[in-house]
Formats: sequence, structure tokens, C-alpha cells
Amino acid sequence: MKPRSHRLQPIALVLGVALSTLATAAGTSVFNVSELDTQVSACTNLNTFVNAKWVATHPIPADRTRWGAFDELAEKSLDIQHQIVIEAAKDAATAPPGSIRQKIGYFFASGMDDSAIQAAGIEPLQPELHAISQIMTQPQLVHYLDSSFAKGNGGLFEFGSGADFKDAKMQIGYAFQGGLGLPTPEYYSKPEFADKRAKYVDYVRTMLELDGEPAARAQHDANAVMAFESRLAKASLTPVELRKPANQYHFVSVAEADRLTPNFPWNSFFAAQGINVEGFSLSQPKFFTEVSRMIGDEPIATWRAYLRFHAISSAAPYLSKPFVDARFAFYNHTLGGQPKIEPRWKRVLGAVNNQMGMALGELYVAKTFTPEAKARALAMVNNLRVALRQHIEAVSWMSSATKAKAMEKWKTLLPKIGYPDKWRRWDGLVVMPNGYFANIERAREFNYRYDLAKIGKPTDRYEWGMTPQTVNAYYDPTNNTINFPAAILQPPFFYANGDDAINYGGIGAVIGHEMTHGYDDEGSQFDAYGNNVNWWTKADRAAFMARTAKLVRQFDGYSPLPGKHVNGKLTLGENIADLGGLNIAYTALQNAMKANPALAHEKIDGYTEDQRYFLNWARVWRGSTRPARQEVLLNVDPHSPGQFRAIGAPSNMPAFWHAFGCKPGQPMVRSGIRQVVIW
Repeated sequence: MKPRSHRLQPIALVLGVALSTLATAAGTSVFNVSELDTQVSACTNLNTFVNAKWVATHPIPADRTRWGAFDELAEKSLDIQHQIVIEAAKDAATAPPGSIRQKIGYFFASGMDDSAIQAAGIEPLQPELHAISQIMTQPQLVHYLDSSFAKGNGGLFEFGSGADFKDAKMQIGYAFQGGLGLPTPEYYSKPEFADKRAKYVDYVRTMLELDGEPAARAQHDANAVMAFESRLAKASLTPVELRKPANQYHFVSVAEADRLTPNFPWNSFFAAQGINVEGFSLSQPKFFTEVSRMIGDEPIATWRAYLRFHAISSAAPYLSKPFVDARFAFYNHTLGGQPKIEPRWKRVLGAVNNQMGMALGELYVAKTFTPEAKARALAMVNNLRVALRQHIEAVSWMSSATKAKAMEKWKTLLPKIGYPDKWRRWDGLVVMPNGYFANIERAREFNYRYDLAKIGKPTDRYEWGMTPQTVNAYYDPTNNTINFPAAILQPPFFYANGDDAINYGGIGAVIGHEMTHGYDDEGSQFDAYGNNVNWWTKADRAAFMARTAKLVRQFDGYSPLPGKHVNGKLTLGENIADLGGLNIAYTALQNAMKANPALAHEKIDGYTEDQRYFLNWARVWRGSTRPARQEVLLNVDPHSPGQFRAIGAPSNMPAFWHAFGCKPGQPMVRSGIRQVVIW
């Protein structure tokens, strides 16, 4: 598995606004000041001042677990994609044979053929279930695991390509822990999740019953699956532990791996995958050692129950209604609090994005994103890079030796804007106008093979890990790139005719956020070329950790639910990036205003350029989340809840205090020893 890129996650971002909220450079107001709650001071709570009235009048839709301005923007992207796939399905029969338009059209049409899917029931999955039923011995179990992975159906653990942490210019294989049906290992042991464990067992039993198991046997097997996964969970690292690069990479030779997992020979695994490697990253050795033990001592009947349940659960979204409903009831309703399932077209479009997202992106870009928009966005990125250099040069707590390495990393930073320069090819993927689950299976294997083909080859810094139609952005520490898909390069983040304050408070802060990820607690452990090496002096690293520890304490103090707090360690990387990004973008705004000093004093609807900068930043995070979903996010999401991202960084910035005339002692003023200053 690839090391996790730092990405602004859609489920945590709540980016954007529901209405135009900017002024043009000429001073024409399109900022709806009635959105602001002037009964609350910005110095008391910037999020409440900017977003409370909007949140109160925009309830979460029944088919969502959260809703915010970002979700509205994502919804607009979905509407555009929907029209693209509808047109592709309509024209698929006459489209050029084998073209991505035909394949996407057939894929979407097969998923929308509800009558055929209902008639098929679980039949499309029967070959897989039959293969599981034939497992009687340990060698047969290992053979099944090998062959299942070869079809792209790995679940017990994850395997794929990624840049070598010690030689990032080359791709190697990564084996990564997995196999759990609950969100994190803690869900299997902490008392607070006892009710979720019980409902998970009910879900397992329901799925096995839908496959025809008698009720008593299904209950027995469901209990066995829970005990099996609980054992896996004890050997698994938590989300906080997985943020450490040392826990994401452990290079071994194949022979060394075999000694750690004597019951799971890796040579046969790689032979089944059709690849030949001398070594790979067995990223969490403790987990894989335990898997090997479980192959040796867990009853084969338990393995069959575990594999059968996960095969059904994984396939459920593409099968008939009883399976879809059962999966929704647990994962969306029980864990997420979502009252109503999304309409079929959204679910099918999600599958198209999962399996052929970059192909759909090629059609999306042709319809929505111009070369001029790409050029304008790149110009802003360049302005932010200048500001980042200024901040690195001005850091007072860093020695000149470490600062030189930081500047080297700045010089090699590669921005990627809108969409790939070279599109991926889809030759060899067979997509039929019917047989939805079969299309899913073929695409899954095709994508797995595409990923495996990278192992042993040079890393392509220009490859994208996110589709153009995604309203999001990310930084990849192993190739030192920042990536901004086309869908985020539009209002409310970026306006062609918007004033600088709005644009820098929107897309500018997002750009600064991604740049700062190269210097956060995790990204700072990778050098200018993506290698996981220490480029810090001991004293500089200690100073950095002392400053970031203050940020951990700040966010530990935020509570979105009664008795539930943000995990400052889990969210540290994103919180560092917010703080650095907002400071860097503010510097870029000041640089831009030097060309027209009068703008610094101009007011639009009563607000200065500096004030509108912070207003737009806060608006980026407006939204609300269902309590059940928020509880899950507190345990798995490396991003803090939006209401705290809106206030966390500004409260540490003198520029914010001065913009709104805040006084010492007010809640949004973290001065003195409470102030966090990093980049």
C-alpha cells in the first residue's frame, strides 16, 4: 500500500460557501453581509460569527451524514458528472468501440439496470462463495488468499505499489495491515464501543443469513468472525500510530518475510500476482506475524466464515436490494447516523469514480476546465511559493543548516494543477452494457494490475492520485508534489473576477495548506526528493516538537460532542498545515496588495481586505455533521471538525487580532505562551 498522502478529506473539509461571498477587484460588492451573525463578535468565535446563521438554515439532507458549503460544491460536481455519464450511456452503442466514453456509458448503464440486478440476487457472487466453501486445509486457504488477491480482491491485508521510503525515485511493493470491518482497532476493545460491536455481530449474522445460512449457524459464525477480527485488531496499529513513517515502512527480503510469516509463503503470493521481487515493505511486521499464526491455529471453519462474510459485505453495494439495505443499515445508518440511502444514480456514479475515475475525469475536464483557468491557478501557486520561501527564511527557531535543507525541499516542490498532462489509458478493460457486478470485478482486477505494474519501475512524479472532478487537494511526501484537481479551482475558492482577499482566503489558504504539509510532523521526515531521512539537527527537531506539542494541546481542548474531544495527535498534521497555510497565504495577500496599497484601506460592505480574508477562511469550514458520524470521525479522521479549523489557526495569528480589533483575554486571542507559532 502506498504511504498515505496528506489530503484534504471530503468528509472533513466542509469547504466552500453556498452563495457568492466576495467583492470584485473593482469594489463591486457581492458579499452577502446578512449571512454574518453580528450579535457575536469575531473575537469571541469567528466560526459562529461567519457560519452559525447559515448552518441553522441549511439542515443536513436525509441521504447525507454531513452538510456544508463544501458538500454543496461537491454536489454541483456530481451533477455535471451525472450529465456526462447519462450522455455516455445514451451514446455508448454508437461511440467508438473501446473508447472511454463507451466504457463509462456501459458501466453506468449496467449499474442503473435495477431490474437485472434485483433478478440476479446473490448469483453473481456464487463463484467466489463456492471457492471459499472448498477450503478444507491450510494449503488450500493460502492458495485461496493468493488467488483472491490476484483478482484484486485483497481484504485480509492491502498490497500495492508505492515509492520506496529510502529511494523514492523507485517503486516497490507495500503490504499493509487490514482485515477489519469496524473503523479502528479500538472499536474491538474499548467499552464505549460495546454497542457498535454488538450491532456489527448482528450485521455479520444478517449477511450470512442472506446467503442462506440457518439462523443458529449464522449467529455462531458471526460470533466467530468477531473473535477472529478482535484478534487481528490486537495486532493492528491505531490511526495515530500509523501516522509515523516508521510504522508505514519496513523493508525486508522475501526470505526475511517468510521467516516472519512461516505459514504464509511470500514467493507463492508474488507468483500468483505475476510479479517477481527481491524485497518489499512488510509495513507492520507484528500484524503479519499474527496473520501467519492465525493461518496455523484458527479453525478452517472460522476462516471460511470470515472470508465468506467479507466477500458478501464487499459485494453488497452491487447486489440486490436486501444486501444493499443491510450494508447501508450498519455502515451508513448505525455508524454514520444517515437516515436515508442515496439515490441509485449517485451510488452507481460513485462506483464509476472508484473504478474508472480518471477516465471520467478526462471527459469532465473537456467539459469544464479551460487552459486559461489552469494558467491563472498556477500563477497563484507561484505567488504562494514566494510567500513560503519568505516564511522559511524568517523562521527564528531553526538553524541555518536545517533551513538550507528546508529551502532545498522548497526548490524541488512540484505543483500539479487541474488534471494530468498525460491521461491514463484503459486498453484491455472490458466493460459490458449489462452485468454490473462483473464490470466491477473486471475493473477491480484491471486497476490492481495497473498498480502492480509500477513495482520495480521509476516513480512518476507527474502521475495523479486524485481525479480532476474531486473537490479536494493533497500533498504527497514521497514525491514532494502538491495537487489541485480542476473541481476545487472554482468558486468559492477561486474567482476570476474576485478580489485578492477572497481568493487568498480561499484557494490561497488551501495552496498554502498543502505546501505546509511538506513541513508538518510527518512530511518533515521526508527530504527534497521524497526519501524518509532526517534532515534536521537534533536541537531544531526538539524545538519543532515543542511548538507542535502546544498545537496538540490546543486541539485536545476542543469538544464537538458531549464528553468527546478532538485527538490532537491524530489531527496534528492537518492542524500544522492549516496554521502554516493561513499564515503563508496572508503573506502572499500582503505581497499582492503592495501593487495597490489603497486596497489595504478599502472597505466593501464595511469590511477591509484583511477582514474579508479571514471571513472567507472561516466560510470554507462551515457545515454540520450528524453526531454518530462525528463520533466515527473523531477516531479515524486526521482532520479536525470544521468548526475548530475555522478558529484554530486564526486565534494564533496577530494579523487576525489586528484585523478585528481583538483584545487580550478574548477567546480568539491565544497570546503569550498559549500562542502557537511554527512556520
